[in-house]
Amino acid sequence: MFCHQCEQTAKGIGCDVSGVCGKKPDVAALQDNLLYGLKGLAFFADKARKLGSIDKAIDLFLLEGLFTTVTNVDFDPARLEVTITKCAELKKKAKTLYETAFKAKNSLDAPQFTNGPATWVPAADLVKQGELYGIKALHENQDISSAIEILTYGLKGMAAYADHAQILGKSDDEVAAFFHRALAATADQTLGLMDYVGLSMECGTQNLKVMGLLNEGNVEHYGHPVPTKVDLGTKEGKAILVSGHDLRMLEELLKQTEGKGINIYTHGEMLPAHGYPGLKKYAHLAGNFGGAWQDQQKEFPNFPGAIIFNTNCIQRPADSYTDRLFTWGLVAWPGIKQIDGWDFSAVIDKALALPGFPDAPGQQILVGFGHNAVLGVADKVIEAVKAGAVKHFFLVGGCDGAKPGRNYYTEFAERVPKDCIILTLACGKYRFNKLEFGDIGGIPRLLDVGQCNDAYSAIQIASALAGAFNCGVNDLPLSMILSWYEQKAVVILLTLLSLGIKNIKIGPSLPAFVSPNVLNFLVENFNLTPISTPEADLKAILG
Repeated sequence: MFCHQCEQTAKGIGCDVSGVCGKKPDVAALQDNLLYGLKGLAFFADKARKLGSIDKAIDLFLLEGLFTTVTNVDFDPARLEVTITKCAELKKKAKTLYETAFKAKNSLDAPQFTNGPATWVPAADLVKQGELYGIKALHENQDISSAIEILTYGLKGMAAYADHAQILGKSDDEVAAFFHRALAATADQTLGLMDYVGLSMECGTQNLKVMGLLNEGNVEHYGHPVPTKVDLGTKEGKAILVSGHDLRMLEELLKQTEGKGINIYTHGEMLPAHGYPGLKKYAHLAGNFGGAWQDQQKEFPNFPGAIIFNTNCIQRPADSYTDRLFTWGLVAWPGIKQIDGWDFSAVIDKALALPGFPDAPGQQILVGFGHNAVLGVADKVIEAVKAGAVKHFFLVGGCDGAKPGRNYYTEFAERVPKDCIILTLACGKYRFNKLEFGDIGGIPRLLDVGQCNDAYSAIQIASALAGAFNCGVNDLPLSMILSWYEQKAVVILLTLLSLGIKNIKIGPSLPAFVSPNVLNFLVENFNLTPISTPEADLKAILG
C-alpha cells in the first residue's frame, strides 16, 4: 500500500505498511480499486450527461463512493467489496446510457474505448487488482501527479458535504456534472498541469455551492443556529453518544428516544448541533461528552451507554466498548454492528441495558455563532472595530489530530491579544474552546461558527465585513490560521483559494502530496505559508 492523503501520514511521506489511521493494506487496495472504478463510472456518466442522459442513482452513488474512501470512514473489506460490485453494475449502466444516447443522436454506434478506467471491470482478486491502481500509478510527472491528487482529494471532501446535503433533500445538477467531469479528468493523460490547477479552483467554487446547499438544508430543517450554552457535565439517566457530522441522524435518534429516560450527548463535530433551535428543543439533548475524534479511545471507555458514529471520524475501537458501539451511514468497522436505515431500536435497547450517568453538571461553553447570529450584531462589531476596541479577527480552526505540534493552536489562541476576536470551527476548536476568553463590549472573544462545513458561515461573515468596510476580504484585519487532517480540509482550502483569499497559514505540517513546484505556485500566487511558532506568527500578522 501507499497512502498519504491525510496529515498524519507515516514519517510525513506516506503509509506503506499499514495506515496510521488504522487502514490495513487490503482495505487500502480495495479503496484504490473502488476509486479507479469510480473514474470509469464518471467517464461514461459524463459522456451520457453531455448527450442529455442523466441517472440520479449514478449521481448519488458517485458521492457515496468517493465519501467511502475519505480518511476514517470505511475500514470494512467485506463492505468495500460489495461497494465495488455495485460500482461495476452502475458503470455498465452508465456505459449503456451513453451508447444509447449517442446512437439516438448520431444514428451510429458509439465509439469503443480500449484503455484506462473506461475498461475497468472487477477482477476475481479485488485486493490484488487494487494494488495496480494506487497513487504511484497516477502520472509519471511529479507535479501533474500532485495536482491530480489535490483535485481528487478535493472531490472526496466535496462528496462528503454533498452527501450530507442530499440526505436533507438538497442537490444540484451542475455540481453532479462537475463531479463526473472532474473525476474522469483525473485519468486523462492528455491534460497538463494548469488544466488540473483550473479544475482544482473550479472544485473550490463548486464546493462553496455545496456548503451553501448543506447550510440551506440544515437551516430549513432546524432553523438558524443561535448562541447556546452547552453543558460538558452529565445528567442522571441512560445515555447515547453520537459522533460524526450528520444532523438528520441525530434528529431521528432524538425523536425515537423521547420519553424513554435516555439522554443524548454529542461528541466531536456534533457539538454545534446544540445551537440549532430544531434540535435544542429536545430536553434530552443533554450536553457534549469528550473532545475531538482522536481522543475516542481514551474517552469512550468512560461512557456508560451506547455509542454511534454517523460519518467519518471512527478509529480502531478499544475492546472495552466494542459491544456498545454502532455505525450508521457510510462509516464502518469490521465486527461493529451497522445500523441500516432510520430504525435505531438496537442502539436504544443497548442504552437501556447499560447503567448510564449520575447527575454531575460541568463547565458550560458557548456555540451557535453561525453567520446569521454574527451578522445580527454586525453593527456592534463594526462599531467596535471603528472605535478601536477590536483590532483584529483570527479564524483559528479546522481538523484536529493526534500528531505532535497541534498544541500550537492552543498556544496561539492563548496569546491572541485581548483586543482581538477569534472565530473557530470544526474539531480543531477543542484545542482551546474550554478556555475563558472573556468579551469585548458584550461580544464574546471566542465565536464558535460550527462544523467544518460551516466554513460557509465564516466566508459569509468575512464577505459581509468586507462589504461594510468597502474593501476586499484580503484587506480586512482578518487572518486565517488553519489546521488540516483529511480531505474535507483540502476542499475547504480550495474554496478559500478559489475566492482569491490570500495569506493563509496552515499546519501543523504541509501535505505530503504537494510537490515542491506546486507548493511554490501556491506560495507565489496565494502566499500560503506553513505555521511557525505562535509568537513569530502573531508578530508577523500584527506587526
